[in-house]
Amino acid sequence: MNGDEMVSKADAIWWSLSSSDWLEAFHSHPKIGESRAAQPVEVDAQRWSQQEQSGMRTASQSTINELAELNRAYEEQFGYIFIICATGKTPDEMLAALRLRLGHGPEEELRCAAAEQARITKLRLEKLMKAVAG
Repeated sequence: MNGDEMVSKADAIWWSLSSSDWLEAFHSHPKIGESRAAQPVEVDAQRWSQQEQSGMRTASQSTINELAELNRAYEEQFGYIFIICATGKTPDEMLAALRLRLGHGPEEELRCAAAEQARITKLRLEKLMKAVAG
């Protein structure tokens, strides 16, 4: 199976899962601006997450504070953490997305979070394939 086939297969599997499966996957991610997930993850996944959120290193304290506050509001509203493919996004872009998505209804937001998780999975599979190809 080549890389494109693997990514395509992973995407098909992801979208065939139930919402409870998606929610379980979300628990493997740290909140934006944090370094640890709610559940233990392997070292590569933790390292990749830190790389993906590297833009947070440039965030102002007010942006960090607002992200933390809105992360709490999001989790209270939807029952899971805010999932976003952070790669290439600035802290202000992530904050704007969080504000926007707080306006979603539960079903719309779950599908949006699942789409973000699918993007993260694609990027991580690509990283894994590069590492294996070495």
